Amino acid sequence: MRPPGNVLFITLDQWRGDCLSALGHPVVRTPNLDRLAAGGVLFAQHWAQAVPCGPSRACLYTGTYLHQNRSVLNGTPLDTRFTNVALEARAAGYDPVLFGYTDASVDPRSVAPDDPRLRTYEGVLPGFRAELDFPFETLTPWLDHLEALGYPRPERPHQIFDGDPDFPGAADHPPTWAPPIYAAEHSETAFLTDALMAWLGGHGDQPWFVHASYLRPHTPYRAVAPYHDRYDPAAVAMPVRAASPEVEGAQHTLTAFAVGVVGAPADDAEMRQIRATYYGMMAEIDDQVGRLLDWLDASGQADDTLVVLTSDHGDQLGDHWLMEKLGYWDASYHVPLIVRDPRASVSTRGRRIDAFTEHVDVVPTILEWLGAEIPLQCDGRSLAPFLGEDGTAPSDWRTEVHWEWDFRSPNGHLAEDLLGLTMEQCSLNVIRDTCWKYVHFAGMAPLLFDLAEDPDQFVDLAGDAAYAPIVAEYAQKLLSWRMRHAERTLTGTVLTSSGPVSRVDPRVG
Repeated sequence: MRPPGNVLFITLDQWRGDCLSALGHPVVRTPNLDRLAAGGVLFAQHWAQAVPCGPSRACLYTGTYLHQNRSVLNGTPLDTRFTNVALEARAAGYDPVLFGYTDASVDPRSVAPDDPRLRTYEGVLPGFRAELDFPFETLTPWLDHLEALGYPRPERPHQIFDGDPDFPGAADHPPTWAPPIYAAEHSETAFLTDALMAWLGGHGDQPWFVHASYLRPHTPYRAVAPYHDRYDPAAVAMPVRAASPEVEGAQHTLTAFAVGVVGAPADDAEMRQIRATYYGMMAEIDDQVGRLLDWLDASGQADDTLVVLTSDHGDQLGDHWLMEKLGYWDASYHVPLIVRDPRASVSTRGRRIDAFTEHVDVVPTILEWLGAEIPLQCDGRSLAPFLGEDGTAPSDWRTEVHWEWDFRSPNGHLAEDLLGLTMEQCSLNVIRDTCWKYVHFAGMAPLLFDLAEDPDQFVDLAGDAAYAPIVAEYAQKLLSWRMRHAERTLTGTVLTSSGPVSRVDPRVG
């Protein structure tokens, strides 16, 4: 059977959910992502289920929560028992191809002991055929390309991102202002787009399934010229944070630990420049996505292509005196999601959805569009109702979001030793709705925030006896969520005198 159309599944890396001009960001301008949203549906309350990259992508690609797939760290193997979006698309008649990376760590039980995939966390997700395998650790194909163009090859791969010390004005700005030595048309972002467009141009008329996995705006904070100077640091707001790292760290033992490990710069000028550089990196990505959208329009394939764009996770960007992605903080988990369904029957173009959606919903959404069966393992639900005629949420749609963070360190035991925890105690679960945010730790005291009175979450109410009923209510909600999403591969099957009998009920909440 011929597949129904093309799929362009785009992931950005470390893109905060508030950084879209379509959502009213005061500084960032994203005309091409806005253009995609105008032709599709923008999910304004979309949340990742885990950090960092590997765990988040395990949830995104399998449609399962972290407590299901247990790929908890970069490098934690993804059990081969799980299917994923690429395997299911292949079963539906596609040849799913990858441009970029998936950070899928191979199950060591499935390969020989000397398999090279056991020496990197950046494996290719089973089911994808890598047309451009672009691991962040080595950057090999891009560095080969730059060397062929005459650029000097760095001694260590990531030195390619260093700022050009001879760039005019470099000495007069904070460290992240100066661009690298390579031109914009030779950046890693342009390199991936060029490779993808060349492949699309020679693919023919067979339906295709492409995953474009862009690195940026992932660290290091370095924007190629002219994007390095796109935003004036003076126009950039300072992070949302307490008066000092010490005050921030007093909120919780984990907060103090995190601020000590990945704390933000104390210098205001440096912090503003980092943010301006990050926004410049976004501008380059936006332009490259625009090239893909232009190609779809010019080739006549826009009307046959489902486009799904999201990010694996966000970035603290100085909020709460933290950088990168970690912990229980909103900025690490709130990410964009835009879905453009090309079918003529869709009447929700340009709609903004404020219902809570999660990464576990993406696989069911793509598979339903393909007309494929949604695997029993999936914890999420298809977003098709939001893409339909009225775009309203089903009556039983979730009223909260959840995420998890596992901060164990099997190879270093850092958090365990500093915090006096076992590896299994190094985890937290979050439940967040429009009123409250509750954080439950396996080995430390919980947190509770009143989002109406304290939207930036500076005041922990969990230890206040007056809020004990709220703590109990949300702890119970969290337990009920975990119970509803327990592993169910065989739990709906019973053996009878007539043979196995199976039943599947839909996920709720």
